[in-house]
Amino acid sequence: MHTEVVVRGKPYTFADYFRLNPDIEELLAYFGYSLEITKCQLPRTNRTLDRLEALRLRLEESLPNVGLTSEIARREFLIAPVLAELIHYTQAKIRVEYPLNISEQLQGTLDYFIRSKQNFLVVEAKNEDLQRGFTQLAVELIALSQWREEEQEEIFGAVSIGRVWQFGVLDCRAKRITQDTDLYQVPNDLEDLLRILVAILSGE
Repeated sequence: MHTEVVVRGKPYTFADYFRLNPDIEELLAYFGYSLEITKCQLPRTNRTLDRLEALRLRLEESLPNVGLTSEIARREFLIAPVLAELIHYTQAKIRVEYPLNISEQLQGTLDYFIRSKQNFLVVEAKNEDLQRGFTQLAVELIALSQWREEEQEEIFGAVSIGRVWQFGVLDCRAKRITQDTDLYQVPNDLEDLLRILVAILSGE
């Protein structure tokens, strides 16, 4: 990575890493982490998702009539409805624009910080660029690994551009972030996406 991208002692927010678009492997190495890009073995719940079809129908009905050219539109009409269903199944607490300040180079706001009794999850919402969004998510996961109150083996995160979701997993012991090669589309992969999100927050 060019030395001017991350300058020691200079403050950066999470959003700055999206804007600067550094090489992700070099950025993670700067913080002492490595990157692996592979298919993640994500958990999936087997429980009945009793409101799944109703959510799918609402999304399919609204999509043709909503302009999704802005991040706010994607958050309100595609991401927020999915997270609202997640509350129904897990009783998790969701904090929007959650501030986190670990250091001058690990600080900013998390778009969605979702916490249950069993686990927590961070979701980063972006307008278009999934890869740059994942770079920002990766830095947020590193910040969470330094902030967490209890020891965890893994920390889960997801980046979404509304109709597409991608997961990332931080292995706390190995100091490695895995970028999932699978992508989940909304509404086509809605059931699979919800089963993963519910399982993460339920500790299944």
